[in-house]
Amino acid sequence: MKRAMRYLFVVIGFSSGFGIAYWGLETLESLLGQQLTVMQSTTVTVLAGLLGAIVGYLIAPKLVRSLKQAAERMEVTLTKIPIQEIIFGAIGVIVGLIIANLMSDALVRIPVVGIYLPTVGALILGYLGWSVGSNKVDDVIQLFHGLFRGGKERGYKGTTKVLDTSVIIDGRIVDITRTGFMEGTLVIPAFVLEELQHIADSSDILKRNRGRRGLDVLNMIQKEQRIPVIISERDYPGLTEVDSKLVQMAKEMDSTIITNDFNLNKVAELQGVPVLNINELANAVKPIVLPGEDMMVNLVKDGKEQGQGIAYLDDGTMIVVDGGKRYVGQDVEVTVTSVLQTAAGRMIFARLKSVDKVSVQGGS
Repeated sequence: MKRAMRYLFVVIGFSSGFGIAYWGLETLESLLGQQLTVMQSTTVTVLAGLLGAIVGYLIAPKLVRSLKQAAERMEVTLTKIPIQEIIFGAIGVIVGLIIANLMSDALVRIPVVGIYLPTVGALILGYLGWSVGSNKVDDVIQLFHGLFRGGKERGYKGTTKVLDTSVIIDGRIVDITRTGFMEGTLVIPAFVLEELQHIADSSDILKRNRGRRGLDVLNMIQKEQRIPVIISERDYPGLTEVDSKLVQMAKEMDSTIITNDFNLNKVAELQGVPVLNINELANAVKPIVLPGEDMMVNLVKDGKEQGQGIAYLDDGTMIVVDGGKRYVGQDVEVTVTSVLQTAAGRMIFARLKSVDKVSVQGGS
């Protein structure tokens, strides 16, 4: 292969030297002030061709190495690009070149620079076609997915929503999609799937169970018919953290991130990316109780302050009952005295209904 390439460069060098000498004979004759004979002209062109062949032979190894390295780098780069991006990028280039060709007749009529504008236009529109085609893969897939699904989901109302690893493992997203309150398209990044796979393959049994639960949840989400789901092959090799990739993807797709990760929530909000936090949703839909309401609760343990008892509602809301310590393990009727909303959730303070009103102390 190397020998064939060297011979090829020898031929190219000879042809180049011969051609340059042939077309430059008039210039040479004007410099010398006399017309060359046929023999002299032939000698000059042949010598120029031989000189080009020698140059081609000498530089062939270096050029072959450079071309080989460039091809290897291009191969590595292309293998990292998802096949969807390559296909849609190529389609974008073709569309861009077609548009440039349609515009060339008008551009070429412009005085002075008109002869160059079609080439410049082809380069610019070709690049824009590749950029738009490769970066809008998910949007195009969404469009076709919606067309084939038909019905009310056609066109995908609402925005796309990117799921992070924590919310998939949590599992409540399945129940939320089943309610029909959520609209738009759920996007599951390939790098999130990869992280789930790593967790599922962990040697730690707890992590392994969490990872497998996440994969099961994904399977259930994909089977749901209420909301479209797509797997995005977008990746960001320059970023190492999954959270950073999620924020970048949401920015590019103008999407919302669904999570229950407090830190990701704050980072995304700082960068202007909208976030739907499952924990905040859970707190928002908890039953509302007002001071003065009566309820039956089961006291399960002592409170932090003296004489307090602790009970829980079905949704996990803590109820601090003043004077309830001596009734731990029993069902008692209480009256709500106040409700406190904290970052961790809602906390209810109450007193035993059978006793006179007493001051309620804060608890945790």
